[in-house]
Amino acid sequence: MAPLARVSGKDLIDLPSDLYIPPDALAVFLEAFEGPLDLLLYLIRRQNMDILDIDVSEITRQYMDYIGAVEVMRFELAAEYLVMAATLAEIKSRMLLPRHESAEEDELDPRAELIRRLQQYERFKQAAEDIDTLPRMERDSFSVSASLPQLPSTQPHPDVDFMDMLLALRGVLERADLFTSHHVEKEKLSTRERMSAILSVLKEDQFVAFQSLFTVEEGRLGVVVTFLATLELVKEQLIEVVQAEVLGSIHVRARAAR
Repeated sequence: MAPLARVSGKDLIDLPSDLYIPPDALAVFLEAFEGPLDLLLYLIRRQNMDILDIDVSEITRQYMDYIGAVEVMRFELAAEYLVMAATLAEIKSRMLLPRHESAEEDELDPRAELIRRLQQYERFKQAAEDIDTLPRMERDSFSVSASLPQLPSTQPHPDVDFMDMLLALRGVLERADLFTSHHVEKEKLSTRERMSAILSVLKEDQFVAFQSLFTVEEGRLGVVVTFLATLELVKEQLIEVVQAEVLGSIHVRARAAR
């Protein structure tokens, strides 16, 4: 069985035997009106009457029926509804009075003021309904904002593959072979000294070409010692080796001091 209600987080299956519901606890209005003119305009439209030729007697009867229904349900009526009831009664009584033939042309229609108010109210009501159909912020559309994601200020360089370094070394060795015949004797070269020499020409804020570290005039031995010194500096994280694209040129710079 479906619960009748949910009270304090618990499902209520049966009504309590001692439950008391006051007679005025619940009431339903099928029509909601914003005032007496709104009610009158509704009654006129429902009867398909011309607003310039209102049947005051019929409209007054329907208006009083509505007032009576509200009073039966014990709801307080706004004073303006009672004022309008009195106005309708006055207009009805004035229209029932016989008119003098001599004064018919000069006497105003008792409904004239009511018709003027109804026409004015109808214009404003229609304007409000037209405005309500227009797109409205926070109902039909909502303001949004978007911002670009936080991007890193510096782009990390791709890692250099060891095979690419070997390919670059081969090109240096090929050029070094051209100077082999010019050396009568070879000096003993130190890897540690070559490491210091490489560091002395590198800067933290500037890349240099990998091939520029080599002196081809030293021959193969000098190229190999420079290459080993470069690998040792990479191992000790003293220099940074980067490559902008696959099989592209290799560049080196000193790492920033931590």
